[in-house]
Amino acid sequence: MSITQPDRSLAARRGRSYDKGRGLGAQILWVAMSTLVFTQVWCPNRLRCAMLRWFGAQIGDNVLIRHRVTVQWPWKLSIGNNSWIGTGSELLNLDQIVIGSDVCISQHVFLCTGSHDRTSPTFEFDNAPITIEDGVWVCARSTVLRGVRIGANSVVGATSLVHRDIPPDSLVQAALPVVSRM
Repeated sequence: MSITQPDRSLAARRGRSYDKGRGLGAQILWVAMSTLVFTQVWCPNRLRCAMLRWFGAQIGDNVLIRHRVTVQWPWKLSIGNNSWIGTGSELLNLDQIVIGSDVCISQHVFLCTGSHDRTSPTFEFDNAPITIEDGVWVCARSTVLRGVRIGANSVVGATSLVHRDIPPDSLVQAALPVVSRM
């Protein structure tokens, strides 16, 4: 008699979906508008901010969102006044992303609220929000993972990986595995 091993293939590990926050119609309309208009070079910033607001994002005054920025679900996004999102940044907001005022998200930054539970037999989603407080600068090509809060007036150096909370007034450097106070 042989004992069958559980199927560990990725195809067998399709868990429940996450709460997308809107119906299929809104999702399809956003994906179409995002692809055809929002991410394009010719789309003016004013229209980008208006589109995000139309789809439920909370966008403050004087926000600058450059071209080729992708936002998974705008209704799960909040950006304070006078903040910038750099060219090519990706906001994978399967959960809420809150960006404070006077925040600079530089080019090609990846904010990722989604993950999976590696111990789950069905590879269930393990999503959590990201909060970036006022006055933060997240430098080019950095990655911020789910469940992280970056404290006010901190700097996340270029190419850094942030996987845990950062206290206010901190400097995160990619080359050093430590967080130091400024």
